Amino acid sequence: MLDASLDAARPAHAPADHPKVPRAKTGVLLANLGTPDHYSYWPMRRYLNEFLSDRRVIDYSPWKWQPLLQLIILTKRPFTSGEAYKSIWNEDKGESPLMTITREQTAKMAEAMHVRYGDQVMVDFCMRYGNPSTKSKVRAMVEAGCTRILFFPLYPHYAGATSATANDQFFRALMDETWQPIARVVEPYFENPLYIEALAESVERAYADIDKRPEILVVSYHGMPKRYLMQGDPYHCHCQKTTRLLKERLGWEDTEITTTFQSVFGPEEWLKPYTVDEVARLAREDGKQRIAVMAPAFSADCIETLEEINEEIRESFEEAGGEEFTYIPCLNDDDAHIKALSSIVESNLMGWLD
Repeated sequence: MLDASLDAARPAHAPADHPKVPRAKTGVLLANLGTPDHYSYWPMRRYLNEFLSDRRVIDYSPWKWQPLLQLIILTKRPFTSGEAYKSIWNEDKGESPLMTITREQTAKMAEAMHVRYGDQVMVDFCMRYGNPSTKSKVRAMVEAGCTRILFFPLYPHYAGATSATANDQFFRALMDETWQPIARVVEPYFENPLYIEALAESVERAYADIDKRPEILVVSYHGMPKRYLMQGDPYHCHCQKTTRLLKERLGWEDTEITTTFQSVFGPEEWLKPYTVDEVARLAREDGKQRIAVMAPAFSADCIETLEEINEEIRESFEEAGGEEFTYIPCLNDDDAHIKALSSIVESNLMGWLD
């Protein structure tokens, strides 16, 4: 964080009692989903309540959904989710891996922006749910003198339940500002060439370290109810295009890569095939003994990758007869990823900073 008091000054020709104003800067605010403050019951319950009360995530009528959520789901789920978080928790730093990785990404982005723009740009991060909140970071940027803010949801693929709700929260935060900064929002980058290149390089590195090449790469995306697709959400199409572009960049055949969807929740049909079922089918019906799994929709490893993919989905494959399961980590703070994100930011800052 920049200390606004260090370069604050009274405007020229202003009276002596006029408050000092920080030198104008441009803010780049990275946004991710969020994380509980701890894996114990009450922090988990607070986090899950905020997340599952979001109408962008669960669009059922509140008078039906909230009694179920408050009286049943939030009575039990904090315990099970807490155990999952505990299994991956960064005990040294007292935080979830998502928080650790997002902080590392932000530090590298700040360094890249400083090299490019000097002290003109301030880079920070926020979470849609939990801490640090979007509102608190918008407030801090305004106090530091940011008269322009570029808001960057770290979701390559647009979805109402991710990109849109992050944007909603950002706009709500702007509503509370007396002097609103000018704002821009970064569009989804699912087909950005540098993003595709970073994904391809991560696959190539992983395959180079494996003695026997996986027979198929399972590209697993976070799922959503199929109903959202039918209502016009483009997420499914964005995911399919990322897989196609990755396949073309790698120079692979269709049989070497497949798209699946994970993290199914609730009774209705979600986007298919479900990852947990498909990896078992690949082993049981197609006789695949070696597979690799990656999750391009996540910009940082989190509960859905470290616990769900690397534990639950791995177990599904092995119990069905599969022998070698390779999880390819998210791009995290890999240099190629930071290069892609920095390029996207620079493109979006054109006209503000050239």
